[in-house]
Amino acid sequence: MIAPTGILLPESLLYTDWFGVLATFVAINTVIYVVLGVIKMTPKIRWGRRPGANRRSQTRSIHPDAAP
Repeated sequence: MIAPTGILLPESLLYTDWFGVLATFVAINTVIYVVLGVIKMTPKIRWGRRPGANRRSQTRSIHPDAAP
């Protein structure tokens, strides 16, 4: 017996309570992973720092004549 194309589960199964709970869990999980992925792709926001605040006053390079 061959099932028609596109039908994977019987319709009666799709209206059960446990299938609704599973579908809700999958939907929430998908949204969480999308948000985490977008956060990971965006650049870091640095609040309240001056542009040159993280520069050293002396060079720590192996080349002592390099500009700081």
